Amino acid sequence: MKNVVLISTGGTIASVADHAGGPVNAALAGERLLGSLHARPEGIAVRVVDFPARGSYALDLATVHALCAKITETLADGDVAGVVVTHGTDTMEESVFLADLLVASDKPVVFTGAQRHAGVADTDGPRNLGDALTCAASEALVGLGPVILFEGEIHAARDVSKVHASRVDTFRSPGVGKLGDVDAGKVYVTRKPAVRVRIDAPRLDPDVELIAPGLGTTPRLLDFCAESGVTGVVISAFGRGNAPMGFADAAERLIGMGIPVVIATRCTEGRTMAVYGNDSGATTLEDAGCILGGSLSAYKSRLLLSALLGAGESAEAIKTYFLHFG
Repeated sequence: MKNVVLISTGGTIASVADHAGGPVNAALAGERLLGSLHARPEGIAVRVVDFPARGSYALDLATVHALCAKITETLADGDVAGVVVTHGTDTMEESVFLADLLVASDKPVVFTGAQRHAGVADTDGPRNLGDALTCAASEALVGLGPVILFEGEIHAARDVSKVHASRVDTFRSPGVGKLGDVDAGKVYVTRKPAVRVRIDAPRLDPDVELIAPGLGTTPRLLDFCAESGVTGVVISAFGRGNAPMGFADAAERLIGMGIPVVIATRCTEGRTMAVYGNDSGATTLEDAGCILGGSLSAYKSRLLLSALLGAGESAEAIKTYFLHFG
């Protein structure tokens, strides 16, 4: 018998409408989710831990840091084979990436949830939860780091993104694909994550801002950051890591104040690279002292920078960490 702990944090999988036609809110505890299973996976004993229930759009970094600490504490028990975390899909890709950075264990950690809330007849929650429990008890997932299990597919924390607002097959790993899948109660792993980084961060710095410029956007938000106590900035830039005119000069002012600036690409595939020059091409931004984020998304670049600043890492160390995600 394998022992798995279910940590319930709310989200759509635990949500029902307050009244007919009313808004949907997280309301179901973990035991109710467990009771919704069509059939429990054989050979698995499940213990439930209820974490503060809310929609994932309402979570903050301190709460997810505490969640990661709870996962680490839970996995330290030698009798526990793995952990399942039920979580809202809106920010699941961010929480699982933080777990990949922060959780100090090689045991399986499986995030799952639902796109259709628990009050509808065709909710996808029970099947996802059953598959996630199977994954958490599987030796095949040991050492792969935290993953997302959704619609039978297993995705690595570093690669996965939510790509559709409402479909049940919302999670994809653009450019690299899934790690494997669950089929008829069996786990199949066909590849392993290429990059994993662990950070001992006693806190996550909440003052790292994300800026997403569009065509002709001015750099005034960077100047605002310089005046408002921001400790780091991630720019979701164009293509190879290029930004509108004026961004390189504004970023250089921030960097001169000791505020790191990371350049990510807004593209779902590919990586930043110092190719283009002129006003604020990636070459000019790099010359100004910006850090190129490689193929890591802007959202995950922000979380990595928050963890590194929370760990008190130097500017040079931060640059070295981002090189791992080239």
